[in-house]
Amino acid sequence: MVLRRDQSGGAVTYDLILKGGRVIDPSQKLDRVTDVAFSAGKVAKVGDGLADGGADMRDVSGFIVTPGIIDLHTHVYWGGTSLGIDAEEFCRLSGVTTSVDTGSAGPGNWAGFRKHVIEPSEVRILAYLHVSFAGIYAFSKTIMVGESEEMRLMAPTEAVEVAEANRDVIVGIKVRVGKHASGDQGTAPLNIALQVAEEVGMPLMAHIDHPPPSYEEVIDMLRPGDVLTHAFRPFPNAPCTAQGTVKQAVLNARKRGVIFDIGHGKGSFAFKTARAMLANGFYPDTISSDIHTLCIDGPAFDQVTTLSKFLCLGMELKDVIAATTVNAAMALKRPELGSLKPGSAGDATIISVREGKFDYVDVVGEHMTGDRKIVSEATVVSGRWWHPKRSQRFRNQNARSALSRVVPAEAP
Repeated sequence: MVLRRDQSGGAVTYDLILKGGRVIDPSQKLDRVTDVAFSAGKVAKVGDGLADGGADMRDVSGFIVTPGIIDLHTHVYWGGTSLGIDAEEFCRLSGVTTSVDTGSAGPGNWAGFRKHVIEPSEVRILAYLHVSFAGIYAFSKTIMVGESEEMRLMAPTEAVEVAEANRDVIVGIKVRVGKHASGDQGTAPLNIALQVAEEVGMPLMAHIDHPPPSYEEVIDMLRPGDVLTHAFRPFPNAPCTAQGTVKQAVLNARKRGVIFDIGHGKGSFAFKTARAMLANGFYPDTISSDIHTLCIDGPAFDQVTTLSKFLCLGMELKDVIAATTVNAAMALKRPELGSLKPGSAGDATIISVREGKFDYVDVVGEHMTGDRKIVSEATVVSGRWWHPKRSQRFRNQNARSALSRVVPAEAP
């Protein structure tokens, strides 16, 4: 039995051990077959030959173990907004152990989001608070009202109060600008949101759709650590020129420390844009799905499908994993996430990479045949085995051994 010691010198057993998986943890530049142990809701140790007769021990050999996947752009205010999906079901299907809701709720409906969705959830939910009073309140197949178009809904004072009171789960301020989100208001909503973010000392996430305002106008206003989501949009408001080069304003913003996030969604990711950006060596800082009710059945589908697209576009697996683990954690300023370092949050995602021919589609209807697909197989949440898709494949090895000692061999 392998034990570790607590600060008082007492022995601490492991609660869960993942045995024999290929551990890819970009936060530690780790890529090798080894074991991962969890205790008291945290990562306890990564190393070879870990064992504990009392632990839940899962054989994950032949699979890949990553830090718990973080989806930096989701909408999980289920039941409270028309675009919200269920975070726990999303975890089961896509291996996402931390869903970051980006502005579904504003200060006017935040309390319900926290009480009825965030607090009961077994998987972690963090949030960017919308500067608009009711968040994204009119987003469906038949109703589409841009909340930032109505300046009377901008609620900077209330947003500051709510953000200050909920720093444990609010990680930043959200605003949506563009023709569909803010009409002809240009950068006015962005200016208000930046003032709120500055007042509370948090980063901002800015949505951009069709002009006005222009892509360049938005990123020129963002500060180091702020996030531009929908960064690989199709034309108009794409980050690249018609000649396939990266716009100088985009290069300047990255140099300044602006974070470029994918935010796939229903209308915000194009293969043409991605190919141009990757060809220029401009990789996304973070890859996120922007999952909501209008894109969960396509074209985004889920986080692992979004990650698979970048794998098939030529990004290396380690870089794809980094963009949904350690990079996302740094954008959130939550270094305890996105890593399997001892003491980190006890989250892990077990994935496989299947080979074959897989059809992928972007938001403008272009199809791409990819040769690989990332599949979520199971997750670890807060140091415990959580809702595997195929429970028989990853049975508790210790439990099976114990059962064999008490059940006669000839028993059916």
